[in-house]
Amino acid sequence: MALAFGGFGIGMTEFVIMGILPDVANALNITIPEAGHFISAYALGVVVGAPLFSAIGGRWSSNIVLIMLMAWFTVFNAASALADSYTSLLILRFLAGMPHGAFFGIGAVVAGKVSAPGKSAKAIAIMFGGLTIANVIGVPIGTYLGHEFHWSIAFLITGVIGIATMLAVKFWMPVMPKASTAGFAEDLKLFKNPELWSVILLTTVGTGGLFAWYSYIAPVITEVAGHPEYVVSYAMTLAGIGMVIGNILGAKILKYFSPIHAVIVSFTTMAVLLVANVFLASNPVMVLVMTLIVGIVAFTIGTPIQMVMINTAKGSEVLGSSLNQSAFNVANASGAYFGGLPIAMGFGFTSANVVGAIMAGMGVFLAFGVIYIRNQREVQHQVRREVMA
Repeated sequence: MALAFGGFGIGMTEFVIMGILPDVANALNITIPEAGHFISAYALGVVVGAPLFSAIGGRWSSNIVLIMLMAWFTVFNAASALADSYTSLLILRFLAGMPHGAFFGIGAVVAGKVSAPGKSAKAIAIMFGGLTIANVIGVPIGTYLGHEFHWSIAFLITGVIGIATMLAVKFWMPVMPKASTAGFAEDLKLFKNPELWSVILLTTVGTGGLFAWYSYIAPVITEVAGHPEYVVSYAMTLAGIGMVIGNILGAKILKYFSPIHAVIVSFTTMAVLLVANVFLASNPVMVLVMTLIVGIVAFTIGTPIQMVMINTAKGSEVLGSSLNQSAFNVANASGAYFGGLPIAMGFGFTSANVVGAIMAGMGVFLAFGVIYIRNQREVQHQVRREVMA
């Protein structure tokens, strides 16, 4: 639950900016596209901070590192509320994003260690549950307060959540060993592992399909299905509820499939649903039904794909898990970019769903690639054992 608190705060600060973007733009006297740079700056902070903080923090107890990460998170989110210019907020959003990946990376490993035997997937899902619940509760509240009073309130709230997380980690979490069991030099050897890069590519490309769909959900609701603009907030809540359900199901399907095969099932289902959504999105009822269903399926991927990385990065699980969070944020940016290309070419807003389906389908292909690399490695190990014998 302490980790879920942190996940809630991280989920809120990452996604609430999308809801208050016009308010931020007006307050700072900039255009909305310029305000969109704050989203990119946060994502870049995640990409840079995840491996950096994971490597540096590996020498201390996980408890201490998690508290330090949340302290950083709290300071720069609260400072974001005080920004009075484009440049200052851009820098502060970059700094606020830096602890994101390392917190989830270390948190996933800690969750697995403190859980009962065979319950690690459930424990990791609870941590990520904080992020999904943020989309249902935290983001709508932050958006409302940002609209009605001042955009800075949303970031002040995340700062308060950061303080609550530090207290929860301090008083609820058992004392844990060093975050990294391998050491900095050994962690760096992980980058020589081809399987690591295949999993990073799998996360970047496959989950990009989710963001290609999610980035353009608003115009699909209004322009394609013909709903008034206020329905978008309800649709976002439906998507958030779907994400919460999907996160729970993602842990449960690991009872029946290995993590990598669960990833294949999730990506395959997502690709099929996104293609179907192209034809169903013009129906005002079905577009909302599909928003819920796609949200469910898309977030079944979270826990399985994190466990794929943890299994790949044996001995350097924290660094590997953190790198996976960097890959998620690259997927966020790439999914939105590639999903927007056919729209810019005049193919309509539902064309982003086609791009999402293609990216999810490529994720299936890359998952089979991970299986192939693992099988080849096992064959090599078997040959070495026979030679030694």
